[in-house]
Amino acid sequence: MPEQETIAVAMSGGVDSSAVAALLRAQGHTLVGLTLQLWNQRRLSGHEGMPEAVQGRCCSIDDVYDARHVAEQLDIPYYVVNQQDRFEADVVKPFVAEYLAGRTPIPCTLCNNHLKFDQLLVTARQIGADRIATGHYARNHFDPARNRWILSRPADHSKDQTYFLFGLTQEQLSRTLFPLGEMQKPAVREMASEAGLNVAAKPDSQEICFIPGGDYSAFLKAYLDEQGEELPDSSGELVTTSGEVVGHHEGIQSFTVGQRKGLGLTSVNPLYVLSIHPDSHQVTVGADAELMSRDLRANRLNWISIPELTEDIRVTIKIRHRHTPAAATLSRAANNTVTAIFDEPQRAITPGQAAVFYQQDEVVGGGWIF
Repeated sequence: MPEQETIAVAMSGGVDSSAVAALLRAQGHTLVGLTLQLWNQRRLSGHEGMPEAVQGRCCSIDDVYDARHVAEQLDIPYYVVNQQDRFEADVVKPFVAEYLAGRTPIPCTLCNNHLKFDQLLVTARQIGADRIATGHYARNHFDPARNRWILSRPADHSKDQTYFLFGLTQEQLSRTLFPLGEMQKPAVREMASEAGLNVAAKPDSQEICFIPGGDYSAFLKAYLDEQGEELPDSSGELVTTSGEVVGHHEGIQSFTVGQRKGLGLTSVNPLYVLSIHPDSHQVTVGADAELMSRDLRANRLNWISIPELTEDIRVTIKIRHRHTPAAATLSRAANNTVTAIFDEPQRAITPGQAAVFYQQDEVVGGGWIF
């Protein structure tokens, strides 16, 4: 890293991004703190099923206060960029549409792909910063042999966030620093504590930032109510793979593949959601073993370590954030899609989730399961 760079630090108000600011400050870089204000946590308070008072989550106003305090402690300039309208358009509305269509979206990845990195880099240019730095656990470097920027899993695999970063472009990777990529989480907290940062012991955010408590159904109803709309009637039948009707449900938006709770069924053996059919409003249920499958299809692809897929390659694939990468053969298919055949069956391959492809620790690319 060149000496005395001007770096815009993406500050979420959490311990990781705050530790990044402290680390780069100690290295002598000129820093500017940036926070994207994305969602008013209290916006839907008072709607049915939504809490009256909400503690801050990632990118909330409460976290803005924490980030500002850290910037003051480190004596660096700090700015808040209001992106609430864009966040609603690019993340919240697509999230709602996906759930109503019977798919299970990943808003954090949508945010990274379509808003966060783009806006941070735009703002960085405006204030004269050379690059941005974030608190993500990931690594990146330029490989001259391939003439490409490479994204890799971090040293601390337990905190790996590359699953949420597969949509980054070569330009974005070239202007982004991941200073925590070589560090273990306990060491990051220790560094923040030694720097005297007020957020050193702050718990990690575990929830989607705009859905307090993780109640997706309540959020969908409250958000649509605020928009003057009603939750569409998608009630229908719960059926087995043989077509037997075993119950009824109040709406497909309440389900995701692999779900067991909330089915309202009594059975000798546990039943799980196997698939969701938005056209018929049917939800297919069955035994856990029926969730296992060996193939997936993905579209809306982004390639990182290669410019495009031209032949079958061996990879490992993550089909959700906490999924252990599983060995598979990846093949090009029609209409800019890919197919993957796993060596061993995988549980609950879910439409709407991302499939991220790896070779060793490198991110080859990724796409969206359909």
